[in-house]
Amino acid sequence: MITTIKAEDLPSLVGQELDPSSWLEVTQERVNQFADATNDHQFIHVDIEQAAKTPFSGTIAHGFLTLSLVPFLTAEKAIKVEATVMAINYGSDKVRFISPVPVGSRIRARQVLLEATQKTRAHWLTKMAVTIEIENHDKPAMIAEILTIIVVK
Repeated sequence: MITTIKAEDLPSLVGQELDPSSWLEVTQERVNQFADATNDHQFIHVDIEQAAKTPFSGTIAHGFLTLSLVPFLTAEKAIKVEATVMAINYGSDKVRFISPVPVGSRIRARQVLLEATQKTRAHWLTKMAVTIEIENHDKPAMIAEILTIIVVK
């Protein structure tokens, strides 16, 4: 369990796996709202009857919905840096959608700090390996390398 650390101590945590996040249920309502927000109403996400006839046997979450939940899922167990003014999503180096997330299943995040680089006196760039697991599934839903800029006082 990590408590609050000084920014200059971030590199000492490279390679460390943090505790997994809590489980989050992926509901049909959330999937439908994401479909509305992104105009992606493909039937495998929103049409329960038609999706039941596919190899998925039901609706599945959008891959980008899973990706969009990374900040929420990882925040719960994130490394806390003293004097943080803000943390900014900086992008990702790799994202792979390994397994579909069935609607009604629960997901959680596991994360490992891969890199921590001081860019300026007040700016740190971190790279986290994030794995989104599906409860009771052998393969993860997604793996990604997530970049964050941490701004400190």
